[in-house]
Amino acid sequence: MSEAGFELTRTGGVACIRLDRPQQHNSLGSADIRALREALAALGADAELRVLLLTGAGERSFCSGASLKELASGEMSGELFSTLTDALASLELPTVCALNGDAWGGGAELALCCDYRLGVEGMRMRVPAARIGLCYPLSGLQRYVGKLGLDVATRMLVGAEEFDAQGLREAGFLHRVLPREQLQAQAMELAQSLADLAPLAVRTMKRLLGQIARGDLDARAAQLAIDACAASADLQEGLTAQREKRTPRFSGS
Repeated sequence: MSEAGFELTRTGGVACIRLDRPQQHNSLGSADIRALREALAALGADAELRVLLLTGAGERSFCSGASLKELASGEMSGELFSTLTDALASLELPTVCALNGDAWGGGAELALCCDYRLGVEGMRMRVPAARIGLCYPLSGLQRYVGKLGLDVATRMLVGAEEFDAQGLREAGFLHRVLPREQLQAQAMELAQSLADLAPLAVRTMKRLLGQIARGDLDARAAQLAIDACAASADLQEGLTAQREKRTPRFSGS
């Protein structure tokens, strides 16, 4: 088990962060958050990296969010936890979350920050902020409404409703529900399929889609980014590979 509360490994263009405190339901303290933010900043700046895969250790929980002990002592706050979720959500890398078990509180939002969410059969999810008197931070409220819609966000946050795997699939929180023995293999297969795509186009489209969803798109800057993809070596490589019926070798330029 890592002292930082997680393990970081890499296979080719895919980096994997595995939360690694299964006996504490992979909860995160303030020191873990700082270490994870540093790791995300380094991964985001790595031009050779293509995809981030996020998962948890054990079979009970993916993540139970912020340490309740530190919340009670004042070492932790919703705003501090938001610095981690905001950092994860702002990555231009495509992100895949493999929920190996239940997701509670901020752990659910960590998953929601990812582009793809795969869960296991039998898992549950609940955000109990209203049960302990905590109003969810603003960026989290916006994220739930933006990704899942007002009705689902109200059920999850205002009502602190518990969802099972099928309910999460129906709500749009999970994209796939899998048997436990298939989760990690399918998550890696998805991550690798994303890693094989043209990274400049992938990062550009993810960034622009996020801006469109938030309503802060700069149309001129967006067009310049689109034009850069059109003039890229990656596009020429993709077209050549298609013509030659071979796998493209993208460089991200």
